[in-house]
Parts: sequence; structure tokens; C-alpha cells
Amino acid sequence: MSRHCALAAQKDNCILGCIKRSVASRSREVILPLYTALVRPHLEYCAQLWSPQHMKSTDLLEWVQQRATKMISGLKHLSCEDKLRELGFFSLEKRRLQGDLITAFQYLKGAYKRDEEGPFIREWSDRTSGNGFKLKEQRFW
Repeated sequence: MSRHCALAAQKDNCILGCIKRSVASRSREVILPLYTALVRPHLEYCAQLWSPQHMKSTDLLEWVQQRATKMISGLKHLSCEDKLRELGFFSLEKRRLQGDLITAFQYLKGAYKRDEEGPFIREWSDRTSGNGFKLKEQRFW
């Protein structure tokens, strides 16, 4: 998976290079739509689907996003986290965790499989605070 992340980062760096060479303006109104349309979907797909386990792969993908934020004029004095906050973005790691939570919630609500299938079964319990859903691990014999 590290190789796939490296190839995705390389491809996205090439796209960022093309944007940098072909677009004269560095304003937020020009760079941000190009980044969100051409680069960010690849990064999020890589981070979400492959879920890089090695810090090197995660850092490589985050570096591509940082490079894109450096292209926008007026943000040079800010740190990487502040740039993302100013643009309304989260780090790719936070986006991956958000996607995992959404998927777990949908699984609990029955969107993916029947209750009898999968590694867990839903169990109703009145002993949980806030809701009655509880996951119980199935035994595989």
C-alpha cells in the first residue's frame, strides 16, 4: 500500500505542478476550486480506501496537501494547521477518521448488511447511556 500512496502523491504533485505553471493567479478563488476538483479527490480516495498505516505514507499525502496550500497567496505567514483551518479543510487523517465513523454509524443502522452477517451483531440493551445499540462480537467456529 505504501507504493500506491507514493504513486498517488506523485500523480497529484504532477497535477499541482501543471496548475502552478498554467495559472497566473494565486488567489484563493482560483487555486482552491482547482485543488478541490483535481487533486483532493485523489488524496481522499487514497487516504480513505487504502488507509495508510505507515507514517511515511501519511506524511507524503499530507505534504501534497501542504504544497497546495502554499500556492495560495496571503497564507504564507500561517502554520500548516492554520492554513487548513482558514481554507475550511481538515487534515487527511481527520477526514479518514471522519469517514470511518460515518461508515461505523451506517453499519450500526443497518445500511450495509443484515444483522446476522459480519463480524458483529447488534444487540439491544437498556444499559447503555444515550442509545440502546450495543455491538456484540460473533464467534466463528
